[in-house]
Amino acid sequence: MGKLKEGDIAPDFTAKIQTGDTVRLSDFKGKKVVLYFYPKDNTPGCTAEAKNLNENLEDLQNKGFVVLGVSPDSEASHQRFIDKHGLKFDLISDPDKKILEMYDAWGEKKNYGRTYMGVLRKTYIIDENGKIEKIIEKVKTKDHTSQIYKELNIN
Repeated sequence: MGKLKEGDIAPDFTAKIQTGDTVRLSDFKGKKVVLYFYPKDNTPGCTAEAKNLNENLEDLQNKGFVVLGVSPDSEASHQRFIDKHGLKFDLISDPDKKILEMYDAWGEKKNYGRTYMGVLRKTYIIDENGKIEKIIEKVKTKDHTSQIYKELNIN
């Protein structure tokens, strides 16, 4: 499969969330999905991003969105992250990185001159029919909801 682009059908997946329950992307057909990929629970940037989405969750939901976060962390780690920060949306555990790879969110990163493989922070906005409406590659962690609205021309 080639690199995903806007207009493509979002690949379906089945995975476990923080409670151990299984979810499928196709469960959310008929709703818009903010599917965001982040490196690690309880790190500064990831916490800022999650808190920003959480603070604006009611508004996002009123606009028809469901928010789902994805990282390689375990279900237990996700549950601790949710409990610590009062998050009101589900986090998907992807320890084998299948979803991350499916969505081009696992790749080469550079930090302090070191090259390594890791999670590429990005967000996919998926429409009610399962089509990728927007891909945000340069995520503003502290102001992500406004960034999503701006990208989609939503007030």
